[in-house]
Amino acid sequence: MNARSPRGLPARLLRAVLRYPRRSPLTLCYVALLVLGHVWVDGFLSADRADALRAYISTNLDNLHDHPLTALFGSALLYDGTLTDIASTGFVGTLITLGLGICCCLAWAEHRYGKLRATAVLLGGHIGATLITAVVILVALRHGWYPESVRQDSDYGISYGAQTCLAFATLALPRWARLPWAAFVLAWPLSGDGEWPGPLPDFTTVGHLLSAALGFALAGAAAALASRRRRADALAPADAHP
Repeated sequence: MNARSPRGLPARLLRAVLRYPRRSPLTLCYVALLVLGHVWVDGFLSADRADALRAYISTNLDNLHDHPLTALFGSALLYDGTLTDIASTGFVGTLITLGLGICCCLAWAEHRYGKLRATAVLLGGHIGATLITAVVILVALRHGWYPESVRQDSDYGISYGAQTCLAFATLALPRWARLPWAAFVLAWPLSGDGEWPGPLPDFTTVGHLLSAALGFALAGAAAALASRRRRADALAPADAHP
């Protein structure tokens, strides 16, 4: 039977699952940490302590001013979403961010480019988009586009980093699929029920669009670097034997 036939799909999926720990061990550990953290906060902490923890690691303006490192890195260690309510729209976000963004796209980046570069993509999107979004919020507050309460709004989780990984994984696709994938990455943050309090959408939508832009930029840089290396390799024999 052809391994590429639909009947061979279960076998291919099984092989991919069995190879996952060896191909992407860092991603596997990160996913396990996110799941354990989610279960701990939702299942073992009291509601008041869980809310206090989420409020403390939120990357809002007040926390970024008061304890920026704790907010930035703590936010990346706690998943904001549902893992069990599969009938909710929130579970769709789980499938996109945790499922596609982290489990698939970050794992591909780790296998293709190594642990350090994959981590740089994830943290570059998470931290970069958070800080740029903070600047956007400050500008919006100055012009009255956002209410002052946005300074204390809750904003934590992995979605900015996952969005960057989704955009970066454009490199993993054949050329014909890259434009539709890019459209999906940009469109899904706009498909929710977020409000537009002024000329800008809500700040989380802004953050997701910025993190996607960072991912596309990193993908473009990686593609350009690979192209230069291929040209250098192609010219190397001619240089060695004039």
